[in-house]
Amino acid sequence: MQKYLAEFLGTLFFVYVILATNNPLAIGLTLTLVIFLLQKISGAYINPATTIAMVSNGKLGTNDLIPYIIAQVFGGLAALEIYKKWKL
Repeated sequence: MQKYLAEFLGTLFFVYVILATNNPLAIGLTLTLVIFLLQKISGAYINPATTIAMVSNGKLGTNDLIPYIIAQVFGGLAALEIYKKWKL
């Protein structure tokens, strides 16, 4: 369960920074930070396409595919809702 929460929060943070800043440097630094913080917990895939590639490559179990994608999609949707709520 911890790895799914990590994917949710990592995706939420990353997508929020994309929406809020639209700054390539901030986006790159955020991606680096998320990978650094979450790599040992969940792999820090934070993208359904990456998750599918890792499952296809055998680096992630097939049982984790759907929960990871759900966590990532909901993380992105939560980031969008937070952004819409707090947008100035």
